[in-house]
Amino acid sequence: MLYGLGISLRNMLYDLDLVKASTFNLPIISVGNLSIGGAGKTPHVEYLITLLSPYINVGTLSRGYKRKSKGFFMVKESDNVLQVGDEPLQFKKKYKDIAVAVSESRVLGIPEMLKQSPETKVVILDDAYQHRSVVPGMNILLTDFSNLFTDDFLLPSGRLREWRSAYKRADIIIVSKCPRDSSLIDKEAIIKKINPSKKQQVYFSYYEYGKPYYMYNHSYQLRLSPDIKGVVVSAIARVDYLLEFLEPTIDLASHFVYEDHHLYSEHEISVIKQTYDAIDYEKKVILTTEKDAMRMDLHRDYLLENKLPIYILPIKVAFHYKEDGNFDESIKDFLLNFRV
Repeated sequence: MLYGLGISLRNMLYDLDLVKASTFNLPIISVGNLSIGGAGKTPHVEYLITLLSPYINVGTLSRGYKRKSKGFFMVKESDNVLQVGDEPLQFKKKYKDIAVAVSESRVLGIPEMLKQSPETKVVILDDAYQHRSVVPGMNILLTDFSNLFTDDFLLPSGRLREWRSAYKRADIIIVSKCPRDSSLIDKEAIIKKINPSKKQQVYFSYYEYGKPYYMYNHSYQLRLSPDIKGVVVSAIARVDYLLEFLEPTIDLASHFVYEDHHLYSEHEISVIKQTYDAIDYEKKVILTTEKDAMRMDLHRDYLLENKLPIYILPIKVAFHYKEDGNFDESIKDFLLNFRV
């Protein structure tokens, strides 16, 4: 209750305009959630980058969670996770031509990014739903299908960072990590639970997994099959969705699970190698996620020296009910109708 009281007071000050929020003369899209992690912000940011970058210069701004540095940085491909964080580094390595920046302060970070990358025409704020100091032109709220914000509770009893009523600030609500089979979704019941306003749009998204590729040469790809024994390494929030895909796809020999954004130690990497080496089977592989690969790369020399076959499992967002077109048009309409 004390935590909730503090959050309510803070939001009230912004709602009454007693604390001023900053606006900017370019379109800003915020992607976030009410809960602490696991809703799939990173793949949805990448969806927006893929959608918009062919037409407009895109920039992303994150805080760079768990980085060891402080202040503002423009992310370079040569950076590591200790400098900029795993998700921003992933954005830069995958989308080399976009501007990627990190800053604890979005208010200070946006003008600095525009100063260093003046060609940027739209900024995507990663995990910024609670950052009321910036007024986004569009607010996208994610909620995990298996743990809807409507069924959750405020910290520390539950995982919510704000009261449930904060969903009203969203322009678009995406129910993420849905089953790939849409018949398992009671769409109308979920929409009734969320109770969106007339101005809010609700979409249902899921992940499509691509063909795994070798960590240090993306041209080497792997076709998954049940006759492959896999050692899976993951430090992401809520691994259930990943396992649902992998368990019928490969022979899951071992699974190393760590907390979200975990920085792997040399000892942990050596234990993973020992586990892999102990599997007496020819067709075996180490599988990890794109975000985990950013952190495992801190041990690049060791991984290459020991020739560990670490393959990265890529994911991308797709929408149920053929609503990707409607979602795309909502984003494009926002940009076309944006006025300073």
